[in-house]
Amino acid sequence: MTVSNHFDRPAPEQGSVMKAETFLPEDYRPAEDEPFMNTRQLEYFRRKLLVWKAELLDQSAETLEGLHESARSVPDIADRASEETDRALELRTRDRQRKLIAKIDAALRRIENGEYGYCEMSGEPISLKRLDARPIATMTLEAQEKHERRERVHRDD
Repeated sequence: MTVSNHFDRPAPEQGSVMKAETFLPEDYRPAEDEPFMNTRQLEYFRRKLLVWKAELLDQSAETLEGLHESARSVPDIADRASEETDRALELRTRDRQRKLIAKIDAALRRIENGEYGYCEMSGEPISLKRLDARPIATMTLEAQEKHERRERVHRDD
């Protein structure tokens, strides 16, 4: 007997692996009155994540270009300090983008594995509104709030 660490949830639709030809109207928005995480919803979120990732990669390339251009030697100490501050801010932004891309990639893997849209803590469906606003969400709003309260308590210790 094999033990699964997945919560009980409906099996993915037959052939639900996303294909490029999956039809999705331009004005499509996931609705509560359709089966949760059906093929169209999964495709909607997959596309949303891919667009977001592409935007981040474009911004990242611009950041790198900006860093290369600002790598010149500036003789004035105040100008040099200002440029170093700008560079540090750019690097922090780049690091946040890198972490966000990793979360997007993890969400795309969850789509492929049939785990997308379900809370990693409770196994309950994550609301479509939450997923639309934050497609990398891994917990329901309630589970996320509980998790953050627990983190705050441990941080205060």
